[in-house]
Parts: sequence; C-alpha cells; structure tokens
Amino acid sequence: MADVLKKVPAAEQDPKVRATNFEEVCLGYNKEEAVEEANRCLHCKNAKCVQGCPVNINIPDFIGEVKTGNFEEAYKIISQSSALPAICGRVCPQETQCEGKCIRGIKGESVSIGKLERFVADWARENGIKPEAPAERNGHKIAVIGSGPSGLTCAGDLAKLGYDVTIFEALHKAGGVLVYGIPEFRLPKDKVVAKEVENVEALGVKIETNVVVGKSITIDELLTDEGFEAVFIGSGAGLPMFMGIPGEQAKGVFSANEYLTRNNLMKAFREDYDTPIAHGKKVAVVGGGNVAMDAARTALRLGAEVHIVYRRSEAELPARVEEVHHAKEEGIIFDLLTNPKEILVDENGFVKGMTCIRMELGEPDASGRRRPVEIPGSEFDLELDTVIMSLGTSPNPLISSTTYGLDTNKRKCIIAEEETGATSKEGVYAGGDAVTGAATVILAMGAGKTAAKGIDEFIKGKNLL
Repeated sequence: MADVLKKVPAAEQDPKVRATNFEEVCLGYNKEEAVEEANRCLHCKNAKCVQGCPVNINIPDFIGEVKTGNFEEAYKIISQSSALPAICGRVCPQETQCEGKCIRGIKGESVSIGKLERFVADWARENGIKPEAPAERNGHKIAVIGSGPSGLTCAGDLAKLGYDVTIFEALHKAGGVLVYGIPEFRLPKDKVVAKEVENVEALGVKIETNVVVGKSITIDELLTDEGFEAVFIGSGAGLPMFMGIPGEQAKGVFSANEYLTRNNLMKAFREDYDTPIAHGKKVAVVGGGNVAMDAARTALRLGAEVHIVYRRSEAELPARVEEVHHAKEEGIIFDLLTNPKEILVDENGFVKGMTCIRMELGEPDASGRRRPVEIPGSEFDLELDTVIMSLGTSPNPLISSTTYGLDTNKRKCIIAEEETGATSKEGVYAGGDAVTGAATVILAMGAGKTAAKGIDEFIKGKNLL
C-alpha cells in the first residue's frame, strides 16, 4: 500500500544525461501515478489550497475528477480559472502557494497539485481537448499589449465574456517571457507554450506580432483611432539591471535577459539556427533567483563550467528550492557569500576573470533578509571568459513615456489599482511585471484576471453593455 504521507515521485532525466541536452528535465506523471497522487487529496471543504492560488483554481474539484479518471472534466474545471495550466503546472512556485497551504502537508508531504495540473493539461492537449469559445460576441473591442502570462490571461478571460480582443506583441512570436525567458528544459516551447497560445486563440483572441506599442502605434491611437474601448498593458519587465562595476562593458558580459532570449527564442543552442552566441568555457552568473538558475543551467548545457555568484547564503537564495536542487545535481558550482568587485578585461577587451570579495551576513535590511557585509582583505579572482548578470529587470519606459496621463513610480513601473488594475488614465488597465517589476508567472496571471474583471465592469459602467 502506498504511503499517503509522501508524494508520488515524478520521473526525471538523469542529471548527467540532462546536463548535455535541452530536453525537459521532469517527465511528469502517467495516468496511474496521477490517480494515485490524486487519492492523497483530502478534498477539504474549506480548501486553503484555493486561497493560496493567485487565480483561484477549484483545486479539490479538479483533483476529485482525476481520482475517478475523468481527466476531461478535470481540465474543464481548471480552464474556468486558468488559461495556461500546462505552463503553471511546470513553472509556478507551488511550494509557496497552493501546496504551501495544503492541509495534507501538516503531517506529511503536501499533494503535488502542480504536477497534477500539468498532467491534466498535457492529457487534454494530447487528446485534442480545447476550451470552448463563447457562443456570442458583445461587439466591444479591447486591446491587450503583450502576450506574456498576464496578457494571455486577461485576453482569454475577456474573450470568454464575449469581447473582441486583440493582443499586440512586440516580438515575432507570442508568449512573452514564456518563450524568451524560460529555457526549453523547464518549459518546452512547441509542445507546451505554442499549444497554450493556440488555446487562447481558440477562444477568439487575435494576436498581432511585430507591433511595438509606443513606436508602431500608441495607446492613445488605439483608443481614439482604432476603436478600442479599453486597453490592458501586460508588457512585462524586460529592461535588465547591472551592477555598475568596472569592466562591465567588456566583451563576454551579458544580461541574463539577452543570454536567455538568444537561446530560448532565437535557438542559439541549435546548430541548424543562424543565431550564435559566445558559449564560454568558464561562466559566472551573478545573482540567485530563478532567472540566474535558468541562465546557469543553460550555460552548463552549452559546455561551460558554471559558477553561481551570490552575495548571501543558500538560505536567502530567492530561487525555487527545486531549481537550486536541479542546478546542484547537474554540477553547477555555488560561490555563496561572494560579491563581484570588478570584471577583469584582457588587452583585446574580452573578459578574463572577475575579482570577488567574501561576505558575511549582518542585520536584516528593508527586504527582511540579513544584509551582506564585505569581509576586508578577502578579495580573490575567478578565472572566467563569460559573465552573466542576473540582478533583476524593470519595465521598459517606452509605453509610459508615449502615453498621455499614465502615472508611473520611481522604478518606472505603471501605477495600477490592486483591486481592478485601473491606471491613472481612463480605460487603461495594467498588470503583471509592468506594474510590480519582475515577479512570477502565476502572479502575472492573477493580475491579468483582475484587470479583465475590472475592464468588464468599466464597460458595463459606461452603459455600453
């Protein structure tokens, strides 16, 4: 008999094998494993897991359908709340959200909600099950800027309500951070992301790529000239941050954003794509978040010895525990309590190393984490040929600077009401990383849902419906 206190493990590629390829690391559940794991769910009446989900999926009911093998009905339940279940099941930090609230986790391991969601979504895709489009349209046009998780969610929810929705995407492929930011080995692009985008299109949403709002067209023009009655800004946060240390302009220094975009969207890791990138043999990734882990694990797969350089200890690493675990299994070296001071440059302008200093933790800072303090005289050099800066991103100010009456804060993030997504400009709503700065996929989705509801109420409030 299975131990109900422990999760049913999901198969993974062997670390030594996966470190040499870009195939998906976690292989997910099969039918029997999914049903077995679903039977661990207590089907709580006051389900705290739902409270922990930013898009409020009816988790007990969908898992209840998995228990009986009714996977199609489970998918329908999930689809009422989430436009991107195959993606969320793979990249959401369930351990701090739904699974973190799971009652089963008090005396054992929480139910693997994320892997069950992934299983249901994958089963639906493999069996040709798609969300149903509304029977009627209400005749009202809404524009959505950005086809990342917040934009796709907002567009999908509005389409379900009968709106005529058009997404405007700056890049040549829809998906936003899902296609340019997250590596293939965590989130397959053709098998998963493209299919989820197709599901949103199946609801009636139109997607126009290669449209840079703020250059190709402005928000004011969308509202006044193109007949859109409201606009949602879900343009993300793609402007990278740097340290400002000497040597940062050297050849061989990348932002994680550029490095991952070249590999994930432009397929630099594939020999049959004409989009090369300097692979590097000894690479340092500066930072400790999920993006840093993604960049480090990508560099490893391109043949490098890789160091994560992070100024706090492992306990303060902001990356998911699972991602840190996978990185260690694959052979990435963690230089913790270490901070860069200077990037060393050779006579031809290329990176040849990095001077670092050891740190110790002092009193907590504004983030609540203990503040790292330099240890005098502890400097040392790392021999490197590539440095990837993964220090976070901020929103590109292009949209806010070209939109009359749109307020931003000092970080250039758009100011929007938490309850509705409304901005300072009437009819314009915003959510996701464009408002909060870089955060998680599921939080961006939650903001997209909030804004869709806010836009619907705005249109109804104008007596247009």
